[in-house]
Amino acid sequence: MKNSRGRGFLCLLIAAAAIAVFGYFGYVSAGDVKLGLDLAGGVSITYQAVGDATDEQMDDTVYKLRKRVDTYSTEADVYREGSDRINIDIPGVTDANAILETLGQPGSLRFTDMDGNTILTGDQVASAKAGVTDSNGSKEYLVSLTFNEEGTKAFADATSSRIGQQIAIVYDGEVVSAPVVREAITQGQCTIDGIGSYEEAENLASTIRIGALSVELTELRSNVVGARLGQEAITTSLQAGAVGFAVVAVFMIAVYLVPGLAAALALALYVGLMVLLLVAFEVTLTLPGIAGIILSIGMAVDANVIIFTRIKEEIGAGKTVETAIKTGFEKALSAIVDGNVTTLIAALVLFWRGSGTVKGFATTLALGIVLSMFTALFVTRFILRALFRVGLQSPKLYGTKKDRKAFNFVGARKVTFVIPVIVIAIGIGTMVTGAFSGRGAFNYSMEFMGGTSTNVTFNEDLSLDEISDQVVPLVEEVTGDADVQTQKVEGSNEVIIRTRTLSVEEREQLNQLLADNFGVDEEKITAESISGAISSEMRNDAVTAVVIATVCMLIYIWLRFKNIRFAASAVLALVHDVAVVATGYAVLRWSVGSNFIACMLTIVGYSINATIVIFDRIRENLKTAGRKKDLAELVNESITQTFTRSINTSLTTFIMVFVLYLMGVSTIREFALPLMTGIVCGAFSSVCITGPLWYVMTAGSRRKQAKAGE
Repeated sequence: MKNSRGRGFLCLLIAAAAIAVFGYFGYVSAGDVKLGLDLAGGVSITYQAVGDATDEQMDDTVYKLRKRVDTYSTEADVYREGSDRINIDIPGVTDANAILETLGQPGSLRFTDMDGNTILTGDQVASAKAGVTDSNGSKEYLVSLTFNEEGTKAFADATSSRIGQQIAIVYDGEVVSAPVVREAITQGQCTIDGIGSYEEAENLASTIRIGALSVELTELRSNVVGARLGQEAITTSLQAGAVGFAVVAVFMIAVYLVPGLAAALALALYVGLMVLLLVAFEVTLTLPGIAGIILSIGMAVDANVIIFTRIKEEIGAGKTVETAIKTGFEKALSAIVDGNVTTLIAALVLFWRGSGTVKGFATTLALGIVLSMFTALFVTRFILRALFRVGLQSPKLYGTKKDRKAFNFVGARKVTFVIPVIVIAIGIGTMVTGAFSGRGAFNYSMEFMGGTSTNVTFNEDLSLDEISDQVVPLVEEVTGDADVQTQKVEGSNEVIIRTRTLSVEEREQLNQLLADNFGVDEEKITAESISGAISSEMRNDAVTAVVIATVCMLIYIWLRFKNIRFAASAVLALVHDVAVVATGYAVLRWSVGSNFIACMLTIVGYSINATIVIFDRIRENLKTAGRKKDLAELVNESITQTFTRSINTSLTTFIMVFVLYLMGVSTIREFALPLMTGIVCGAFSSVCITGPLWYVMTAGSRRKQAKAGE
């Protein structure tokens, strides 16, 4: 016994040391986490088209530039400014010249023969990628080119008649490469080899990519700009995170006692490790990224709640505490793994197919899921066993859970199915009415619809707080909404104010207010129309990614549960959650921007994880009871057995977001409110819809089988 207690104290000492060490390094490294444009600002570069360019050419150039910039930062914004300018905002950097060197100066690109005859132009190049191959133990560096349909034909004709000759790649009048044609290239793909290093190959590929634009551009200006949300948003978010974590820790200890203490300590380690991972993987953190972390923290808490509920059940069944701990972890494993794997699948697909903020969300979510599984299954178990060994062995310190009478969730399905239908119908009606009235189905933010960028040079260098307290209210007075973004231009008194599209009268009104309140010379106020930073391509990427992720999750659930009805009901519940939250956006006119995408993605991950837990219990009860027990009774018991878990997990995640809502600035609140709605919807659908829906499908199938057997 003494030896066991000694090992327990040693394990606790190791755990405390790990929490202290990783907590310290996490705290020290927090300043090294890359922050996005909304939280920290970055470099803003404006290009101007050389010569005349059509809207189609400009939009095509914006799309290609965005793909180019994505290799530097997935959180960058690329959008049109006026009719002939393109603006690129890249977060987390302060050296505009270094960015310009890395990004390249967009110019003209031609492929010519050695007599100077043009074979094809840059806009006929679809892609250019650097690569490396291993040939006989030595590395060879190359650039792979892919041409569009027009370029494929032109290049096939040129190479067929020039075997053994050089074709020059000319960028802004300078030959950057002149490879020899070895054979006719007719499939629209080729490689340039004989390159000295990977860096040289990447530079050549970058030059070809940036030269493959539809429009030739020249740099107009470049500035270092401040955060769009301001320092207050960062400070309040950090404070809210700390308060929320403290409240969740107290809640876990109060409800689950000794296991709750183990979970709180494991979550403290989780926070330190998460910061270190963000730094190690050079993740750019934005509000959507914060959403991914919030979801992963919720899943970490969820895993602990599943385990502790199982431990309580085992103690309630008469087992010793030591046996209950061992059995609790074993029985909780399948639900934890399935729930996390389905969400991880979604995160990987979103990273693969998504772009911009979607990738940022997917990255933090994936890191968080892996880390949450590690802390729940290994760290919590390690600490809990140590606490048991040091003498905390009374069953009273772990709680007990006896079977209670099952609530008739299946019987209540007529009500629980009808309520969402009514709510969604209201949402659809509101969207249709808004679309026909000219207001729009949703209240799209400037990130979707574009707006007006107003540059104001003040007579003094205003602080971020002064801009938030004095300038923003004046702008909101003119615009009538809170969708206002402000950025300081470093080294000057200039402030960039982005709003919805302003009419001529509104621009004049804003100019007058700024002149009256700050003495600004109206000649130092310029305004340009800007396109949405979230392009149609980005929206399509996000939708495609969500659809593919949903299909992949459906297949995984189908294979794991060996029943398509589990997968179908889970996906239908997921659709319900998204539709109800979309109704909230339509009816309450919440601003729809990048946060909307993050919110919907968070709900998808949260909903599917909550559903898996109930399905895991139904699957377990089916194995033990089979067809002996009435199906409705079995479903009711399964939902009742997991009901406490569903409520407690939803409550802890809700607390985190609610504190963020209470303490955050207006933009943070616009993000937190729909997220809270989604959490409530996810809890409702997992408890009241998925199980009864699976019952309806399964009961119908059994009736058909019975009739067929008659």
